[in-house]
Amino acid sequence: MLDKLIGNTHVKKILRRMLTLNRVPHSLIFAGAEGIGKKQFALELAKASVCRNPKDFEACDVCAACRRADKFVFPTSDKNDDYEKVIFSEHPDIGMVVPFKNSILVDAVRNLEREANFRPFEAGARFLLINNAEKLSAAKDNAANALLKTLEEPPPTSYIFLITSRPDALLPTILSRCQMLRFAPVAPDEIENYLLRAKKFSPDDAALLAKLSKGSIGQALETDSEKFRRIRDDMLKILDSLLITEDRSVLLRAAEEMNDAKNKDNYDNALEILETLIHDTWALRLGNNEQIVNADIKIQLQKLAERPDAVRLAAWLAEIETVRQNFSVNINRKIATDALFMQMASRF
Repeated sequence: MLDKLIGNTHVKKILRRMLTLNRVPHSLIFAGAEGIGKKQFALELAKASVCRNPKDFEACDVCAACRRADKFVFPTSDKNDDYEKVIFSEHPDIGMVVPFKNSILVDAVRNLEREANFRPFEAGARFLLINNAEKLSAAKDNAANALLKTLEEPPPTSYIFLITSRPDALLPTILSRCQMLRFAPVAPDEIENYLLRAKKFSPDDAALLAKLSKGSIGQALETDSEKFRRIRDDMLKILDSLLITEDRSVLLRAAEEMNDAKNKDNYDNALEILETLIHDTWALRLGNNEQIVNADIKIQLQKLAERPDAVRLAAWLAEIETVRQNFSVNINRKIATDALFMQMASRF
């Protein structure tokens, strides 16, 4: 049932019209940012067609076909052989191709073409999904070209859905053969309500994760709120040192801690959190109270926003972004972090 999916009401209307009129295109692209539910929408469309007891043309979510439709076991090994085939759910007419590292293998696409030409086993049609379809063009043997013939002349009982966060990376010849559904970021209040309904999040965590998610329900579910708060506390100490205590030794210790081996996987995340705190402080200074992400520590940020040196906040954001861009040329992170914090502490 489409109602259980959050956000993108306009896409739901389009899908319902397709189902009601029995005009689901044989080649569809589900395009939008990571984690906003594209794959779930694609699977729900497939389920509606394999469902044995559809309600208003949508899946009932009760029959045996619905219960099996979205249950997949994806490979976890590093062997490319495991990714050279279509991975079927527990329903034999719903399958998916997933990338191996940064490429969708050409053999996987050829297997998809072969499966598309088989008649359905149980339902009236087969549904074959390609997840992270933007990785088609990265394949060594050009898996994208191998798909063109099937997209141009799809078998009458097969449907191919491409799921991608980067439709611009797909070949023009693929784009021209498919109808595209564009997904928008999910509103924070919808994500917050979803997290509360899941009953796995406190109200404070649900509100925080919804604002951190950038419209992605996947990101909201994957973010560790406890870890986030721990890193945020460390980044708050940096802001406190810059705006209140003016203790440069704290900044140097923070730079050393961020670059410690045990924290190397958190480094990029820490800088991003620092940017978020600076942005929130700047927003509060401008009187824009509704736009802040870290609303649960608004009182602390307001005190920082009232400091005279807070006029430098916008410049600090630019300095952090410059450093992050420089990391692409393999500069020493420890030296770069020291220099960044000392530059932020400088009044000139």
